[in-house]
Amino acid sequence: MLRMVPSIVPLCEALDVTAAAAWRCLPPRALTRAAPDVAAGEANPAFSRALFGIRYVGIEVSPQFRSPSRAAAVAAGLGAVDGWIAWTVVESGRSLGSLREELMDKAAAASTGAPVAAEETDSDPQRRFEWLKEAYSSAVDGNPVEISVRGLLAMWNARSRDPQVSQRIEADLANHGLATSRNFRKVTIDSAVHLVTTTAEVEEAEASGVTPADADDAVVLDVGLTVGNLPSALGGVASVPPTATYEQAITVMLLNGYSQLAVLSGSRSLRGAVTWQSIARARHANPSAGFAEAIVPAREVKYDQELIDLLPDLQVWDFVFVRNEKNEVAGIVTTTDVVSAYGELATPFFLIGELDQILRQLIARTFTLEEVTFLCDPDGSRPVCSFDDLEMGDYQRVLENPARWAKLAWPLDRVAFINRLDELRVIRNNVTHFNPDPVPPGAVHQLRYMLNLLRTYGELLP
Repeated sequence: MLRMVPSIVPLCEALDVTAAAAWRCLPPRALTRAAPDVAAGEANPAFSRALFGIRYVGIEVSPQFRSPSRAAAVAAGLGAVDGWIAWTVVESGRSLGSLREELMDKAAAASTGAPVAAEETDSDPQRRFEWLKEAYSSAVDGNPVEISVRGLLAMWNARSRDPQVSQRIEADLANHGLATSRNFRKVTIDSAVHLVTTTAEVEEAEASGVTPADADDAVVLDVGLTVGNLPSALGGVASVPPTATYEQAITVMLLNGYSQLAVLSGSRSLRGAVTWQSIARARHANPSAGFAEAIVPAREVKYDQELIDLLPDLQVWDFVFVRNEKNEVAGIVTTTDVVSAYGELATPFFLIGELDQILRQLIARTFTLEEVTFLCDPDGSRPVCSFDDLEMGDYQRVLENPARWAKLAWPLDRVAFINRLDELRVIRNNVTHFNPDPVPPGAVHQLRYMLNLLRTYGELLP
């Protein structure tokens, strides 16, 4: 599971609360619409079975849930309940959330004064911990913190959303009862998101008429670009009402260089679209046709939909309108937008493939397989049976070795070369894992310069 919340067992053991303790579910009125008291004032055996299942203490019971929020929602018969607040220990009256907060406070206090890792120098864990606590309090009070995705990354001293960084951010947010609305992975890096409670995230999705994914139980697979990663997807949409005239629609399209407009009755009611083609067809069929006859059906998608799934629709329709996390029509994506997005990925992708081939040829021509295996797989933990089994990190391990570098006999500085190769390795990982953020400025030039150097000194190509 990519998003983790603290397991109940170590949390309870660390704070001298046994798994056999009696618990009660008391969903606070502020967090529920129906607000019933569930097993008020007495232990809830059903919860003990539901919460302390195999996920937590390894005993065979059913049902099992990965989070107290999901267990509380089922016990209360409600769509969204903050289980960290709802579940309390009968004996002490303490909520599960207070136990978690105490444990995190202790962990943060223990880390104070400890050596700080190099990547934490700009945003130390203690400062981030305090910021997350304040963000949770603000979210509970109904004033969620607004921050750009770029600013959010900076709190973890990161500049892009590679998988490891995104997983760490989501885990830290979840450990403080927080999530982002919108999903910070599925929008552009300069989009604004709000830090909301995990319960509020589910309630917002339900209020928008969207079936929410169970954030606690779902396994997040982040493998490609989404519609919301395109700037135009949530950048606003030009529209006219169904009562508009041809003159109004044509003027708006001419002034902005648009080929189509949304026809909206309010921010959520998409009535269709009007295009140059639909206007021409309507008037050609009937010169006195009213504006309503030029309105054609329009396709719509959610901002968090995988971009590749959109391609068949774009082949037919050329554009789709995009709904945001509130189910509002918030933007438009055209065929041109998608071609541009994949075009930005294609150039570095092909250059990286060429770099991989040239480095493999260079190493195969210069070193024996035994010399390479000794550096890349010294303990035999993974089979390196041929040079085709090597990856970018292996090339770096071979060439950074002084003895192997000397064998090349290149009049070049090994340290500077390896530093650049390491930068390109990071770029390669981000591109091949479809990091939603653009490649760094100059990355394509860096790839070309490295390829030129290898061709010149390696004499690999005519």
